[in-house]
Amino acid sequence: MRGGVDEAGRGPVLGPLVIAACAVPVADVPLLVEAGVRDSKLLSAAKRASLADWFLSQQRERAWRACTVVMDAAEIDVALAHDGLNWLEVRGFARAIEGLGVTKDIHVVADACDVNTERFTQRITERLDGWPWPNAKMNSEHKADTNHPVVAMASVLAKRRRDQAMATMAERVGFPVGSGYPSDPTTVAALDGLIGPDGIDDDVRWSWATVQRHWAQRYPGSPPLRGQPHRIQRTLFDTNEPRP
Repeated sequence: MRGGVDEAGRGPVLGPLVIAACAVPVADVPLLVEAGVRDSKLLSAAKRASLADWFLSQQRERAWRACTVVMDAAEIDVALAHDGLNWLEVRGFARAIEGLGVTKDIHVVADACDVNTERFTQRITERLDGWPWPNAKMNSEHKADTNHPVVAMASVLAKRRRDQAMATMAERVGFPVGSGYPSDPTTVAALDGLIGPDGIDDDVRWSWATVQRHWAQRYPGSPPLRGQPHRIQRTLFDTNEPRP
């Protein structure tokens, strides 16, 4: 089988980080291309929903596999206070791969979040129970969601699940929250209703710099903390970073 793993929602100030893995027989990979699967960022929300529904229907008929791991804002805040977002993704990628339930005859490709792709692979496989599996291999690449249809399908599944989470959040709070990214004007406008002197909404990433700035511009003192004291968000692994 050919497997792929990708994430959606690393950078937003609102909502979860979602990691998805999927796997199909090698002979079925062309079916993904024919269906129009590509990097989820290039697809509309409606197209992502359509492709996700299609994949799940094929999953039942053709024994395709999928697993989605959802890490909420509180889990992200705790990770940032301890070992960082990159290690959180390593653990999430491992959970998603194991969730496929395929432990032999599979080649998994992951969309790497580390500048060192081999290190990223190693840190994931170290967390896979029983690895190395029979006739199995894994590698990580940058832009894997562009170069591998099965990784693109994983990105679609992850983004679709995050789309659903944002829609659920908007319904719960009673006003639009947008995509959750700090560059989204709808999200920026929503922050006044989500961050206030009486508290911060649970679906907000309290430790994000966006929240710190929003609070500093409106309220005295420091914003409330969730978990451990805030640490600066890191985008790359540090060579001396402790392993959890």
